[in-house]
Amino acid sequence: MKVYINGKFYDKDEAKVSVFDHGFLYGDGIFEGIRLYSGNVFRLPMHIDRLFKSARAICLDMPWSKQEVMDAVCASCRENKLTDGYIRLVVSRGKGALGLSPLTCSDPQLVIIADQIQLYPDELYTNGLKAITVPTRRNSHAALPPMVKSLNYLNNILAKIEAQNLGYSECLLLNQEGNVAECSGDNVFIVSEGVVYTPPTSAGNLSGMTRRAVMELAEKEGFKMVERDFTRYDVWTADECFLTGTAAKIIPLVELDKRPIGTGKPGEITKKLIAAFNKIVSVEGVKI
Repeated sequence: MKVYINGKFYDKDEAKVSVFDHGFLYGDGIFEGIRLYSGNVFRLPMHIDRLFKSARAICLDMPWSKQEVMDAVCASCRENKLTDGYIRLVVSRGKGALGLSPLTCSDPQLVIIADQIQLYPDELYTNGLKAITVPTRRNSHAALPPMVKSLNYLNNILAKIEAQNLGYSECLLLNQEGNVAECSGDNVFIVSEGVVYTPPTSAGNLSGMTRRAVMELAEKEGFKMVERDFTRYDVWTADECFLTGTAAKIIPLVELDKRPIGTGKPGEITKKLIAAFNKIVSVEGVKI
């Protein structure tokens, strides 16, 4: 595998950044997870727009244009001879002095890893996933805005640890008000009486690319799509639930906190949205 770093490709074992990089020292940087389907980088321009917004939010100057970053993503896929896969695009603050100030950093690093990924076993996409609500709360907008896709993922990692310690591979995070925010790495949707609901980004969730695609598809398929706050109670009593994410795609959630959701099996609306999503992934994006 070849890894892209600032305009050059390196063998996997030779791909390195400085230990003085503030991305390593302090989690000072941003990233995007992007999918490649049948030679098509799914919604690449939208991913790059979000990357640049994250950069602006943390006052990180980007020395590359959006087109240059998109070209580098496509080149990384070609270099690794991929037609399907996962792309991790990382921008770190760069090497600097010890201490929090970013003013000592002058060489941001653009790193692109194009490889394969599978978060969940195939049977969970067929039979559904089980999750638990964890004590860790989602970061507040007043602290680190969840809309910034930063390299500091400790909030999500601690939640994942709590879930795994209890024997679950996924978990639900609530925000400070007790409303549903998101899962450790995925957005949450519920279906109740034929209406599809998802929390607004103000609840503390990321505006995911798959989330956005599913919201559009739900309306195209004739379902009412609503963004609103909801609680664990609404998930427990929903007819269906599913999670969305770039790496996870769409996966049914059939149990939360030892309570079956709906029939305890993937629902019909969930199945329809999965089928609709699978139809668009190879045509909406940038061909490599």
